[in-house]
Amino acid sequence: MQTILGSNGVIGTGLAKILPQYTNKIRLVSRNPIKVNQNDELFAADLTKADQVLKAVNGSDVVYLTIGLPYKIGIWQKQWPIIIKNVIDACKTYKAKLVFFDNVYAYGLVKGWMKEDTMIHPSSKKGIVRAHISQMIMREVEKGNIDAIIARAADFYGPNTPLSFVNATVFENLKKGKKAQWFIDENKKHSFTYTPDASKATAILGNTKPAYNQVWHLPTDKNVLTGKEFIELVAKEFDVKPDYIVLKKWMLQIVGIFVPVVKESMEMLYQNEYDYLFDSTKFEKAFKFTPTNYKAGIIETVKSMKN
Repeated sequence: MQTILGSNGVIGTGLAKILPQYTNKIRLVSRNPIKVNQNDELFAADLTKADQVLKAVNGSDVVYLTIGLPYKIGIWQKQWPIIIKNVIDACKTYKAKLVFFDNVYAYGLVKGWMKEDTMIHPSSKKGIVRAHISQMIMREVEKGNIDAIIARAADFYGPNTPLSFVNATVFENLKKGKKAQWFIDENKKHSFTYTPDASKATAILGNTKPAYNQVWHLPTDKNVLTGKEFIELVAKEFDVKPDYIVLKKWMLQIVGIFVPVVKESMEMLYQNEYDYLFDSTKFEKAFKFTPTNYKAGIIETVKSMKN
């Protein structure tokens, strides 16, 4: 049995589509799980409740934690450590292997390429939370209590990825005939992980025994584009002018007064003030995997939005 905790999101759904290549027993867990494959087992659970997590994990060989929480620091500080403890305890109880789908917030500001051995040095409150929960997992690994993988992705883009900021500010706006929006500096390079690649790679890791007990960066095209270049490629596919506006910090501070998610994003703007470069060479070499290039990924994303 392979179980996805947080199965309704873009990564959980993508993962569920890939897993039949490895197993015919898939359990989807969320508050209101929805079938992806005909034979999926559905299990409704609140991951902040230890007893519900225990029941959800019972009988699992591999557990994927792909849940996303509302983008509010108060919720993150309160709920993430509880969820991680519940999942670790359940995996220990049932001897299940854990694959945690993570982001790069724990690294903080990195001038240069982010790699698996980049120092954990968060520069934000959300980064402190992410550092804490990844350390909770790796401490259990070091003690030999569980086998686990931390799989990290850069910012997302891709088909059916509504919570990606670039899907919202670039793809959606250009589709509607509006100007694209970019944060802070359109001339800085910014890595994006293509969501279908992320799901596929997570399934590969979960089903590769030697991959456990380490950190992996999920495959991401190393030919990183600037914001301006990214917008131009998207505009070309929509056959519109590559018009955009750059939202400077002071503008975002004003918007943040009225829009909570923008206010929550303010502490993360260092990711836009400098080049944001994500290296997945380790995965690419280990699994002979070529990440989807930006042009191809943008073509597929635009095609999905036109349909």
